Amino acid sequence: MLNCIKKDERVLVPPMIGYDAGVHRLGDNCVVVATDPCMDVPEDWFGWLLINYAASDVALSGAKPQFCTITLLGPRQTKPSRFQKIMKQTCQAAKELNIAIVRGHTGMYDSLRDTVGVCTVYGTVEPKRLITAGGAKPGDLVLCTKPLGQETITNYSLTHRKGAQRLFGVKKQQELCKQVPMQSCIKEALELATIEGVDAMHDATEGGFVSALNEIAEASNLGLSITWESIPIPPEALALKKHFWLTNEQVLSMSSTGTIMAAIKPQSKQKVADVLNNLGLTASWIGEFTKSKERTLTKDKKARAFPSQPDDPYAIILAEPTS
Repeated sequence: MLNCIKKDERVLVPPMIGYDAGVHRLGDNCVVVATDPCMDVPEDWFGWLLINYAASDVALSGAKPQFCTITLLGPRQTKPSRFQKIMKQTCQAAKELNIAIVRGHTGMYDSLRDTVGVCTVYGTVEPKRLITAGGAKPGDLVLCTKPLGQETITNYSLTHRKGAQRLFGVKKQQELCKQVPMQSCIKEALELATIEGVDAMHDATEGGFVSALNEIAEASNLGLSITWESIPIPPEALALKKHFWLTNEQVLSMSSTGTIMAAIKPQSKQKVADVLNNLGLTASWIGEFTKSKERTLTKDKKARAFPSQPDDPYAIILAEPTS
């Protein structure tokens, strides 16, 4: 699909595997551009997530999200009130981040079965401050900023209330319903981007840790070594694992939007931990990037190949009949 795209010297980061944002020159600055779809998410958070998905990808490059376009599409029978509700959410989310909505498109089509949103966000950054997924160096530590599967666990709690209460407990289900803002990583990404020694960042969205770590390694032409016991796996993720008969590979692939995977120089470890702590987050150090191209996962002191392809169980989990 990418081979037909014409190369252009103005484009610094064209569409490539492993990169969630593109970059092009504009005068002396770099413009970072990210676009993301939004669908199959909790209705009351649709517009907020629509903005934050793409804005997070821009922030991960070290650029402050500034402008966006919005596209909303729905089935022919979509009521105007549905679009209006989403736009109110979207405008509020954009206001919170001081992002200007520049343009958009709204349409209803017979071929669609549900609402689909697409947001494209733009931001600028000085070339020397630009961070990409391909910047990891051998010996860099692998940082994880939030628990594995946070997005999956939260959205399951919102859409399958009774099921989540049975698996997690009533109190925990209610707590998780308030944690949708954890699916944005804009604040921490912009803070981390100012620290010397933060070489690469990636959001662990679709495909979870498997996609994010493989894409950083691929983009940086490196290998990696991950320790299972160091990964912050919450009890709720393990409860879903047992309930849905998931494999360890599927657990590692749980969609974790809002969780940053990053390559950090060892000497920057403490500063990074302090910055995250000030934001109410905990730095987890789960491995390192290696000069060797080998990618390994050590569990119970036994090394095996790190999963090469994600098997994200998000659709399986969210598709469970509600009760």
